[in-house]
Amino acid sequence: VPGMGPPRDGRGGDARDGYFHHHRGKGLRGGKGHHQDGGRHHNGGSNGNPNQPDAAAVRYASVEEVVGSLLEAARDQNVCRFLQKKFDEGGPQSIALVFPELLAHAADLMTDPFGNYLIQKVLDKCSEPQRLELLESVAVASDLVSIALDIHGTRAVQKLVETVTTPEQSQIIVKALEAGVVSLIQDLNGNHVVQRCLQHLGPPECQFIYDAAEAHCMDIATHRHGCCVLQRCIDYATEQQRERLITRVAEQALVLSQDPFGNYVVQYVLELGDPEAASSMMEQLRGHFSELSTQKFSSNVVEKCLKIKDPRVLGEQERLVAELMASPQLGQLLQDPYANYVVQSALGVSSGDLHGELVEKIRPHLATLKGTPHGKRIMAKVKPRQQ
Repeated sequence: VPGMGPPRDGRGGDARDGYFHHHRGKGLRGGKGHHQDGGRHHNGGSNGNPNQPDAAAVRYASVEEVVGSLLEAARDQNVCRFLQKKFDEGGPQSIALVFPELLAHAADLMTDPFGNYLIQKVLDKCSEPQRLELLESVAVASDLVSIALDIHGTRAVQKLVETVTTPEQSQIIVKALEAGVVSLIQDLNGNHVVQRCLQHLGPPECQFIYDAAEAHCMDIATHRHGCCVLQRCIDYATEQQRERLITRVAEQALVLSQDPFGNYVVQYVLELGDPEAASSMMEQLRGHFSELSTQKFSSNVVEKCLKIKDPRVLGEQERLVAELMASPQLGQLLQDPYANYVVQSALGVSSGDLHGELVEKIRPHLATLKGTPHGKRIMAKVKPRQQ
């Protein structure tokens, strides 16, 4: 798989209601995107004919008329749009008219295909006291983890995280999510909530995520969604959080390098520009480079080790090349569909006496490389050096 991207989920773009327009969300790589969607918005767009009357406007003339039947009304596509527009226009005062019902049915609305957009609009337009009440309602009186795992609920919970404004609100969210954080990290919908926490709550408040990442590093790093979250953890960490997490990854580097998803975590650490982190990874892989070079996923890790451009890891890189040269299987490596690329990289980055030694080790195998697709590439890199 080229680049650093393991299979990612197509992600909807913005969770805003888009009252007057629709758009398809764009696929965004793990952690950098916004709201997990899996497709298009279901916020109740118009039928496309601006001359036709809005069904909600015909049915309801004001927010007052919705009082007493909010749950049913908000589950209707057109009425939900109508309410969003009214909340845009009237703000906290309009929201206050139906706020008791919002609190009573918040969890149901958050997991509804249309109701979740109403909750998001409320969070955008409400007053601070209203926000705190709504947050306490869903985080304390409901199961926020279950809502976050829901395909519609994840949008609303992400908005909840994005709109917190005080440490008190942040702590309410942390307490509601921390018991289920590993399940969230490994879930198609829930992982986006965790990533939103990392982006908006700050490293101290997110310590519960880092504790889980350390304690369950292997399970998370080898998971389709978990490997993306782990990379985002590294991005947003304090120096201490980052060091502890990289230490845990380094301890498992040999196994992770061979995993379909874990290898991306190792490569990510190698690309950080941190020579100590890179050296710690390479130390764990030392003695296994020949074997790792012949495997699909780990061969990419070995190449990444060779291509780091930092003189502070040069010693580890030279030991890597020396290990390949000394391998009894060098002839097989030269013709291996994965390892041949590692050898090409070794030829490309080595210099001086070390490069000369590598060329001399390869030369006895040149005859067997003729006519092979991999051999031609090796020979092209060796011959110019002989002149």
